[in-house]
Amino acid sequence: MVNAEKREVIERYVDAYNRFDVDGMLAMLAPDLLFENVSAGQVNAAAHGLVEFRQLAEQGASLFTERKQVIKAWSFRPASVLVTIAWRGVFAVDIPDGPRAGSALELPGESEFEFDGARISRIVDRS
Repeated sequence: MVNAEKREVIERYVDAYNRFDVDGMLAMLAPDLLFENVSAGQVNAAAHGLVEFRQLAEQGASLFTERKQVIKAWSFRPASVLVTIAWRGVFAVDIPDGPRAGSALELPGESEFEFDGARISRIVDRS
């Protein structure tokens, strides 16, 4: 798969994420997907396979009234694609000991994507 094709798959995945379209996200993923979300160096969410990923994605979507990832930079590596991301979300619910509903959060981060054929097989989100 050439870099332009990888870029298109990632852009379609991010577009689906931004639209809260879980089915659209899943369409870009390999059945045996490995997903990790890493915050401050600690894995705080993980999924193996589409069933677990769907559960995480639906849970995450329910926390926000709006959310958006904007890709700021691309780095094509031999085994992966690293994208620098600006992320913004507005909470739909009060988070225990955390932000209140209506609060906005902005985070810089990066996502690393690996591929199996034309589908994403591994995602590591870091913030």
